[in-house]
Amino acid sequence: MIISLPMTSENRQRTFLVLEEHYDSQTSLLHYETAFQLLVAVALSAQTTDNQVNKITPSLFSRFPDPESLGKANLEEVEEIIHSTGFYRTKAKNILRAGMMIYKDFGGIVPDSMDDLITIPGIGRKSAGVILHHIYHKPAIIVDTHFGRVMYRLGLTQSKDPGVIEKDIAALFPSDQWSGLSMTANLHGRALCHGRKPKCAECFLAPLCPRQGVVT
Repeated sequence: MIISLPMTSENRQRTFLVLEEHYDSQTSLLHYETAFQLLVAVALSAQTTDNQVNKITPSLFSRFPDPESLGKANLEEVEEIIHSTGFYRTKAKNILRAGMMIYKDFGGIVPDSMDDLITIPGIGRKSAGVILHHIYHKPAIIVDTHFGRVMYRLGLTQSKDPGVIEKDIAALFPSDQWSGLSMTANLHGRALCHGRKPKCAECFLAPLCPRQGVVT
């Protein structure tokens, strides 16, 4: 029988440190060479898998490697390349508009602030957080399905709303831990804390986890 400890401030820090020991917070599941390529990849990753995005981005980036070339691209050609990622018509329009916006409004440079990033078509707070973390090494809480699930099961939030989760975690951890926690908890959700059948018996966080919402 697993007996979890109360999630005190001390145990929150233990949770952070244990996750850091087991996962590399700099791991990127999307393949890219430039900030703009990462921005496009995260925009394409909505409602599909990272692996699927990685399959098509080599062709896309070979043809359109920078904001100007993608911003001026033929829409139908881009739709054909990204078709397998789903919602391809909307995504194609977004990444073309994103390329043109970055080219014209930001001098071809992907901006380094949350406020600017979320003005770019196809980029929400989660995607912006990925860019801030991996490109600019700035604090960001990146709330995706895996992160939200792990935070909820650990009892660090009572909500499943991304906006509320972000605020809850921001209040519990110092900003210099936000990005690291986001990435390691995401990887933990993929590796062990699965949605339907979490591997609690194998989990190194078991002594710290109340398993909130887990049906036993």
